[in-house]
Amino acid sequence: MTDWHRSTADYWDDTSVMVTGGAGFLGSHLVEELERRGENVDVFVPRSDEYDLREKSEIQRALQDSDPDVVLHLAATVGGIGANRENPGKYFYENAVMGIELMEQARQYGVEKFTILGTICSYPNHTPVPFSEDELYEGYPEETNAPYGIAKKALLTQSRAYRKQYDFNSIYLMPVNLYGPRDDFDLETSHVIPAIIRKCVEARERGDDSITAWGTGEPTREFLYVKDAADGILTATERYNESDPVNLGSGMEISIRNLVETIAEYTGFGGDIEWDTSKPDGQPRRRLDISRARKRFSWEATTDFAEGLDRTVEWYEQHREEIVDG
Repeated sequence: MTDWHRSTADYWDDTSVMVTGGAGFLGSHLVEELERRGENVDVFVPRSDEYDLREKSEIQRALQDSDPDVVLHLAATVGGIGANRENPGKYFYENAVMGIELMEQARQYGVEKFTILGTICSYPNHTPVPFSEDELYEGYPEETNAPYGIAKKALLTQSRAYRKQYDFNSIYLMPVNLYGPRDDFDLETSHVIPAIIRKCVEARERGDDSITAWGTGEPTREFLYVKDAADGILTATERYNESDPVNLGSGMEISIRNLVETIAEYTGFGGDIEWDTSKPDGQPRRRLDISRARKRFSWEATTDFAEGLDRTVEWYEQHREEIVDG
């Protein structure tokens, strides 16, 4: 194991890091940033077709194969509102069992630092805006995301308990809705930004008069560019050593209606936007209090939303044929 008393400047040098979910949307950007930061950093990504992290024996095998100093737990079973409504039991079980067992086995193995990615879906449905980390246990999450949110929140309780009993160094981060290149553009599972980008581009190509968006358009959301999220996770891992949860966000807030109109403009779709009000809106508002990240480990997002959205649209336009064919 590595000597852990180091400056953040060389934190990742000659370090072994296991990144669960490292082949996914956020994980791929995080691995790139990790390799950029560390000299001779050894990154191990346990692929789901090789290691089933829902199984204790598979977790143990992954730890033995990677011998990590640090575990970054990004892997999750996730999706948009529709996917959450269709799979509440699956989303609860798989996220809970994977995270709980992974942390326990990492503790037994002697991992020095364990970073957990939580979710803002854990917040109560009517949390005062901006969402403060102190409000996490003040009510039940919004129904469509509750099983997933509660499964992830259990890992925060585990983190605190393990620090108290075992002095296990784990941290718990909650990124807001992510977007950016390599996002999931599958309309069955994608979140709002990639879903609307794809709908607008395909409608433009077909010459359609309109697209349909879910809900009323009235709810608001905050979005964080994926590369900023990767930077925040690694910066927190380097500098933060407490179990108090920390929001990772951009501090911006936009209504879904304005978001869809903006994406239509960026993609060159000039048709109408029809709102299917039979579909759920989800949580009424989302905007995070991001002061704790700034105070505890001096981190802030740096990518302007318009710039990040433009990069995302550009990436999809360049890769959409392989996405559709794939």
